[in-house]
Amino acid sequence: MSGFMHIESEGAPIKAWTQGVPIEDSALKQLRNVASLPFIHKHVAVMPDVHWGMGATVGSVIPTYKAIIPAAVGVDIGCGMMAVRTSIRAEHLPDNLFGVRSDIEAAVPHGRTDNGGRNDKGAWQVEPPAIAAEKWAGLKDGYDAIVERNPKAAHPRGYGHLGTLGTGNHFVELCVDEAGDVWVMLHSGSRGVGNRFGTFFIERAKSEMRRWFINLPDEDLAYFAEGSEGFNDYVRAVAWAQKYALANREVMMDQVLAVLKRTFPDLTVTQHAVNCHHNYVSREKHFGKDVYLTRKGAVSAKAGELGIIPGSMGAKSFIVRGRGNPDSFCTCSHGAGRAMSRNEAKRRFTLADHAAATAGVECRKDADVIDETPMAYKDIDAVMAAQSDLVDIVHTLRQVVCVKG
Repeated sequence: MSGFMHIESEGAPIKAWTQGVPIEDSALKQLRNVASLPFIHKHVAVMPDVHWGMGATVGSVIPTYKAIIPAAVGVDIGCGMMAVRTSIRAEHLPDNLFGVRSDIEAAVPHGRTDNGGRNDKGAWQVEPPAIAAEKWAGLKDGYDAIVERNPKAAHPRGYGHLGTLGTGNHFVELCVDEAGDVWVMLHSGSRGVGNRFGTFFIERAKSEMRRWFINLPDEDLAYFAEGSEGFNDYVRAVAWAQKYALANREVMMDQVLAVLKRTFPDLTVTQHAVNCHHNYVSREKHFGKDVYLTRKGAVSAKAGELGIIPGSMGAKSFIVRGRGNPDSFCTCSHGAGRAMSRNEAKRRFTLADHAAATAGVECRKDADVIDETPMAYKDIDAVMAAQSDLVDIVHTLRQVVCVKG
């Protein structure tokens, strides 16, 4: 049975589920900076995939009373996972999965802007599918109201990015569970529009701090106080971006299932979809008080709640059920967590290393994905062992196809 350890802090207590996994010094410094803030409720919780992050530590759970820190949520607002179990069996899959990967890549826009920003190959180059238009119709009025109040937060591709993957550690995968059933699993968030919202409000919060001469241990911990105009605007924007992120994953899932139905016309989804955020803020009650709980690279794990903890390109992934541990604010990790920076991974590992680590997985084997190679991440088994009192494992998945941006 795992349990938390205490990290020394001059501010609020820090409880860390990190037995058997390393934490770098830069992440410890960030955690202590967060714990020093006067509006932290009870303690800061740290998940076993913890590592340094922009704004705040990835793998941290930050309960704040009457304040929100935009950079703790980050710029990939609502980033998270979605997974469904299908009626396809492992033995039904073709021996060579390159065609399946190519078809998914064709159906789900992915990648980044190039040519100086003139060509966004990560956006729809044709009219988005009908489901994207339907989802956007339910989102557009909320978006318009936000940018009417905050014109500089506008992004030109809200609709054009709906149902697209993005880059970095975002992915679409086919996985096989312990019983031989095939799952579709994907990871993405609120794309360009959420990034623009996050960036805009992080800078606005910093400006507020300067205006009121509030000194912080790190300017990325700039916050909005409850009741302020900035706070109200941010809460509306972050709630909208989280809805967009859910819809984005639903559109992508629809596209991938449509690809599979070409080969498997009788395909059905045999388990309800799990669609969960891991970069977000929500209003929740913990230890008797209503607080704003920011999960930065962390997943809600209330008692009985299903969640997803993915490994990296060649590692295991897990469908889990929360145990509702109050000390973790009913939270678990969102993955394995990076063990090193992207640049260090590129320096340390070769194409041969990456090919060996992803043997048996139909995925990219080129130099541009070495920063996502499994060795750049912590040991997923150690991460799961460290949080055995936070979740129970329901299914263990292994990847057979992985699409990266």
